[in-house]
Parts: sequence; C-alpha cells; structure tokens
Amino acid sequence: MSDSLTTTVLNITTGGAETVTDLTRDCESFLTGAAAGRDGLLNVFVPHATAGIAVLETGAGSDDDLLAALHHLLPADDRWQHRHGSPGHGRDHVLPALVPPHATLPVIGGRLALGTWQSVCLVDTNVSKDNRQVRLSFLS
Repeated sequence: MSDSLTTTVLNITTGGAETVTDLTRDCESFLTGAAAGRDGLLNVFVPHATAGIAVLETGAGSDDDLLAALHHLLPADDRWQHRHGSPGHGRDHVLPALVPPHATLPVIGGRLALGTWQSVCLVDTNVSKDNRQVRLSFLS
C-alpha cells in the first residue's frame, strides 16, 4: 500500500488573551475521516511566528501553569529588541523556541495514541493576534 497524506486547516479564534486551546477533539474528528482506522502519524503545525503546539494535561490547572511559567520566562515588558505590536510583543517571537510550532503524534487504528491525561494544544501568548490557522496532516 502506498503512503498517503491528507491535510486540513483549522481556523482557531484565540481572543485577546494568552491562551492554551485544546485541539484534541479537532484532531480526533479529522482522523475519523483521514485515517479511517489506519496507523500513521498526525502532524500538527501552526504556521505563525508567535504560537506553538504543546502536548500536556488540560483542565486541572496545567494549562494555566504553562502560561504562568511562560510569563515568568518571557515577561511582557520592554526588554525585547523586537518591539512592534503590543508591549512585550518581542517575547511572543521567542515562544516557538520553547514551545515549538509543531508536534508529530502516533495514530494507531485511526486514533491518536495519547496518554490518559495528554491533550494536543495551541499555545498563543500574542494578545494582538486573535485568529490562528493550524494545519493537521495525516500520513499513513
């Protein structure tokens, strides 16, 4: 059987606040048709210079803890050389070095092979941009 690649684009509205947006259900919905019960890989990619993709627990405070840690590591102040946009926006351009703009995940039998508490999340600290595209690609 030859390899195949199927891709879709999600349009995500993050609003004007720092966010961790759970994309797990969107990924699973995409895989229902794209994977059709097959094994393969799901690549999740955000083509933006100020956002990233993380695999972490959500809903129990870890998402808020991640944002707090990023705020501690990358304060929104005037220390950044990259200065256009909202105050501290330069830090948003450093974010992808810590939270990469992609994740590649195993798909077994058409389903994401995540751990019990793992979720696929868009991490966005750029309060000046409230719309993101996320590309999902399934390779079998």
